[in-house]
Amino acid sequence: MSPALQPDALRVFVRVAELASFTQAAQSLGLPKASASAAVQRLEASLGARLFHRTTRRVQLTADGQAFYERSRAVLAELDDMQALFQPVAHGLRGHLRVDMPTRIAHEVVMPALPGFLAQHPALTLELSSTDRRVDLVREGFDCVLRVGRLSDSSLVARPVGLAPMVNLASPAYLARHGVPQTLADLAQHQLVHYGAPSGTRGVGFDWVDEHGQLQVQPMAGALTVSDAGAYAAACLAGLGIIQVPRHGSEPEIADGRLCPILPQLQAPPMPVHWLYPHRRQLPRRVQLFMQWVSELLAPRLQAVDADRPGFDPAQTRPS
Repeated sequence: MSPALQPDALRVFVRVAELASFTQAAQSLGLPKASASAAVQRLEASLGARLFHRTTRRVQLTADGQAFYERSRAVLAELDDMQALFQPVAHGLRGHLRVDMPTRIAHEVVMPALPGFLAQHPALTLELSSTDRRVDLVREGFDCVLRVGRLSDSSLVARPVGLAPMVNLASPAYLARHGVPQTLADLAQHQLVHYGAPSGTRGVGFDWVDEHGQLQVQPMAGALTVSDAGAYAAACLAGLGIIQVPRHGSEPEIADGRLCPILPQLQAPPMPVHWLYPHRRQLPRRVQLFMQWVSELLAPRLQAVDADRPGFDPAQTRPS
């Protein structure tokens, strides 16, 4: 194998391709920018092909570069698996794992259990991003992301985890001022905290499922629109209106009385929960086992996915 085609050089090339920047790629890998640039130049010379279009403002893959990028990712994944093939299970996973998931799941479900997982895998390093925005999984270099809500990127592989049951909530102070709604018609006298998704879409009303299992939306007034789950819950706690959220993320506030469930007969459809990852023939073992571990943590909080269940389509629900 040419020295230019060594795994370390391929990793530099893949990172530059994902970030479209030599500077950012070098920083993420802990290398000088000159080293990253030189590694790619040696690759191009060895292959006899130009992998990037370079300008003062951007770095973009050529057609040859795109083909080489896809093969390089596959090769690196295979090398990771080969390295782990004869590794004793007792020694745990090794390597680096970069994951993104919703904030409340990261804080309340994963973090409390993470010390035990990392103790079992002392050679594994984990970079855990917890955001409510839609990350660019490939460009930002994530191995996998956990998403709650509607899926939109068909270029990624989606693995169902379950369905998150929803609950309608309001604070005691809000209900003391406005009364407790008992019927759908009562919502005309109430305020809804609107959720503006990172994609730019905005919820227009109160979601519920009718007797035929069809999603319905009741338009509602609301003075406030937020764009992340933390602000959504905080707005409800402050008495600014009604919210509709996955029940698993609000159980502490419900248990201590800071938020009150309302209108149990008018539930929003459960939100689908998926793992997303780039298309490749074989996921590294560390990615597979981490996804399995988190899925098992979430299982008691989710409904099982039933593809034959009649009624609404969870994919049509708004994102969270």
